[in-house]
Amino acid sequence: MSDTRVAVIGGGVIGLSIAYHLAEAGVETMLLERGALGSGASRATADVVRSYFAGNALSSALAVRSLEAYRAFPARPGADLPLRQVGYLVLFSEPEQVTAFEADLPAQLDAGVDVGLISVEEAKERNPLIGDLPLLAAAYSPQAYVSDTAAIVNAYAAAAERAGATLCTRCPVTGLDTQAGRVFTADGEITADAIVCAAGAWSASLLRCAGVDLPLMEPTEQELLVTDPLPPGTPDLPVTLHAASGLLIRVRGDRLLIGMGYPGPDREAWRRGVAAQLAVTYPSLAGLALHTAVTGLRDASPDKTAFIGHQPGPPAFLYATGFSGHGLCNAPAAGELVRDLYLDQDPGIDVAKLAVGRQRTG
Repeated sequence: MSDTRVAVIGGGVIGLSIAYHLAEAGVETMLLERGALGSGASRATADVVRSYFAGNALSSALAVRSLEAYRAFPARPGADLPLRQVGYLVLFSEPEQVTAFEADLPAQLDAGVDVGLISVEEAKERNPLIGDLPLLAAAYSPQAYVSDTAAIVNAYAAAAERAGATLCTRCPVTGLDTQAGRVFTADGEITADAIVCAAGAWSASLLRCAGVDLPLMEPTEQELLVTDPLPPGTPDLPVTLHAASGLLIRVRGDRLLIGMGYPGPDREAWRRGVAAQLAVTYPSLAGLALHTAVTGLRDASPDKTAFIGHQPGPPAFLYATGFSGHGLCNAPAAGELVRDLYLDQDPGIDVAKLAVGRQRTG
């Protein structure tokens, strides 16, 4: 049996950010990861950090705060981090999309997001591959960067260990007793003053075993595709989302990285749909073969906003899960919030809006 002040369950970018921020604050911390660090949802990202999340100003506020932290990575936690600014472009083809953007804009600006409505002509200047689509307008935010998720994971892991955290990999958690502060693993039992669940797609089943009511949706499998090499002379492009179809692209080396929703049970039909939408949206790329780039399970909340909060102890129970694909963009802020909740410090944000029960309280 081992003892620690805080046991963090989950070694993805969220759990590692939490472990780093706690250890940096002088808290004895042990992180438990079922596989290798960053082997869950953190390995299935597009390596994009951005601040604009349409219709979700709360996630945008966390992303703005996190983007500031990513820019400061060389000083804290102390690692050079690739950040190539490319911008984020969202294509609107329906009047309702434009209306929704305009209604959401004040909240986005209040959250610190740099975003605005631009014309179709400007959108095509920023992404000249766009075909003759029936577009009405577009949203553009310069606050989007291509980074390296693995570098972020490794930087947080190294900094957490330097600050005194213990990182245990290949150590799956088999059960929890949150009332007694006990964590059961294949390698033995751990007692802690506080338990933090940051287990991503595995959070729901783990929390059910502990009798904790966190309304997470069943995890879904994410798949990103990559094209064959692009035609010579293809320019660098902003990360571009076709709002109606969900087709999301970014340039990765000499190829295009693509996402479009979730594959579902008929993966081949989904891939054919992606290829068809790619050909319509970017006619010059029609016929490019698509290949699987990466797959991974993704955790999700009903409103696509993370659950971050705590149940006071002793022992205390804290959670940071349900990021719904926003994890990389929210990770630094999530680590800061969990640290502040544990230390009973002002987190600088209304955490009640992130806590369980927000649907009932509005």
